Amino acid sequence: MRLRLLALLASSLAAGSLAAAALPSCTPDTLTGAPDGGLGGAGGGACTTTDSPCPVTFHLPLTGQKSVELRGDFQPGAWTMGVPMSIDGGEWRTTIGVKNNTPIHYKFFVDGMTWITDPANQASDMAGNSVTTASCPITGGPDCGKPDAGVDAGPPPIIGSYDWRQSVMYFAFIDRFNNGDPSNDAPVSGIEGPANYQGGDYAGLLAKINEGYFDTLGVNTLWLTVPMDNPSVAGAGSDGHPYSAYHGYWPSNLDKVEEHFGTLALLKQLVDAAHKKGIKVLFDYAMNHVHESSPTYKDHPDWFWPLDYNGKYCVCGQGCDWNDSYEQKRCWFTPYLPDWNFTVTEARAFSVSNAVKWITDTGIDGFRLDAVKHIETVWISDLRTRVTTEIEPKSKQHFYMVGETFESGNRDLVRKYVDPSLLDGQFDFPLRAVVVEKLLRRTGSMFDLDGFLASNDGYYPGIMSTFLGNHDIARIINTAMDDPWDAWAAADKGYSNWGKTPQLPTMKSPFERLAVAFTFLLTTKGIPLIYYGDEIGMPGAGDPDNRRFMQWSGYSDNQLFLRGQIEKLGQIRKAHPALWRGTRTTASVTQDTYGYVMTDGTDVVSIALNRGDTTAAVAGMPAKGHDLLTDTDISGPSVTLPPRTAMVLVAK
Repeated sequence: MRLRLLALLASSLAAGSLAAAALPSCTPDTLTGAPDGGLGGAGGGACTTTDSPCPVTFHLPLTGQKSVELRGDFQPGAWTMGVPMSIDGGEWRTTIGVKNNTPIHYKFFVDGMTWITDPANQASDMAGNSVTTASCPITGGPDCGKPDAGVDAGPPPIIGSYDWRQSVMYFAFIDRFNNGDPSNDAPVSGIEGPANYQGGDYAGLLAKINEGYFDTLGVNTLWLTVPMDNPSVAGAGSDGHPYSAYHGYWPSNLDKVEEHFGTLALLKQLVDAAHKKGIKVLFDYAMNHVHESSPTYKDHPDWFWPLDYNGKYCVCGQGCDWNDSYEQKRCWFTPYLPDWNFTVTEARAFSVSNAVKWITDTGIDGFRLDAVKHIETVWISDLRTRVTTEIEPKSKQHFYMVGETFESGNRDLVRKYVDPSLLDGQFDFPLRAVVVEKLLRRTGSMFDLDGFLASNDGYYPGIMSTFLGNHDIARIINTAMDDPWDAWAAADKGYSNWGKTPQLPTMKSPFERLAVAFTFLLTTKGIPLIYYGDEIGMPGAGDPDNRRFMQWSGYSDNQLFLRGQIEKLGQIRKAHPALWRGTRTTASVTQDTYGYVMTDGTDVVSIALNRGDTTAAVAGMPAKGHDLLTDTDISGPSVTLPPRTAMVLVAK
């Protein structure tokens, strides 16, 4: 023991760690057996072994510090480069995973210059560092943590028979998808068409569910626009144009359904119809703010941050910083969207209860949670606790929650929220950026894509959602052009979101490139997202042009080609579990080609991609194979791909 203490003292002094940390809490959760802020136990069926990482959460009171790092011996080099802590619930907080029953010697490093010990933890070592021990109960049976032979274990087991890894998600942007009931069409006076209500509703989506549109695409999960009632008023956009709340992100009456979309009874009917088709339903849930007309804001202004912050006009991107760890959680997105203050216990409880009520009233299967980095993380953990204790025991299925950390290329920031006590996954913006650059814009080489995937495949401890396009960026077909657009905007090609907007491409090449990119998305792990209209290559600049009304007729041959490819891919993914739960191995890489193999036991699928504009060979494919996309036999192990094409092969 004396030698151990001397060694610890020497290592601490060598690191210069003469001061501090925060209160670690590893108190067992009475329901799940997971420690406070833990990494295990969500869904009621996760298991903990002696080798499982035990989560320990550290706290430090917020007293005006600009930055705080947790430093210590919990990982190599952490005395000199620690783990950044973030402000949450009115304090600095971070959670780390450490092997069970391991002592942790630590301090806080404040504002890049001052060391402090944990003011709430009196235990210390001979070097003056705070000390705690990671301690988690062992749960699960004798097979806990053991994967089936030859099969990727995937995420921890969860309750219910549905494996969310097999999902293919479609974002049905309600107002712009399909008009099934003209009686609820009611544009807001004084607003131009692109930013106004255009008539899409629940009746229109229900019709497409019943027609089997999503079955044909292989879609088994629907993401729906925020269902809460929004005010029928104009709001100033950052581009100087007035907007309506057609998008659903200005919630006002939090317990009522948006009247432009339908009624609660119709929404419940829609969810039931989807379930009969084997389709899961997620609601977009906007928890960061309400509209200034909200009765909740009028009755409880103390539940919201004031617009004034130490003399600053705290609108995000104006007086306050979108990316500052504190200001991003209190700034208002616009002057008419008051920002929830979830450090107020009553406010947080009210909001979480509202989210739970939408689940119980409609029977939905999950949430897409908007702008998670702009709220207190404790809101998410509170919701997870309520879902785990109240919803899942009745539904007998896991409730999936996926978050949005918009445009973040910071994988650590994205991963921060992927935790069984928080979110099941996030939209994988970092992966999206690489796929778009390498497959659609054709910058760099396919070696770059392979290198990124090697580090990304196991980076997140959950089920991420992969995507190419969404409602916040220019339409993805524009990026696939021979002369590609900037990945996010339109201005570099002389287009704008208003006025001069792009038209449908007449050449086939962008549709072919998009088909190759969707081939990648639908043959790798993660929940692939199809943003409405991307299956037919709808064009569009940024918001609101990227939200045109869905095209239901008059398709070009190129649009039919693209949709046909996605339909085939959807059915192939459904038939081959290797594509959604298998292990990926690289078969071959060149400047413009990429071959990889997805393996799940005896289910083995080989994929070949050619992003280039010339014919190319891809090695490492089956000696005798069958291409599921063209229904033709192929001789390998080297296969020849025409420009901008892909193969999905099984051995014969």
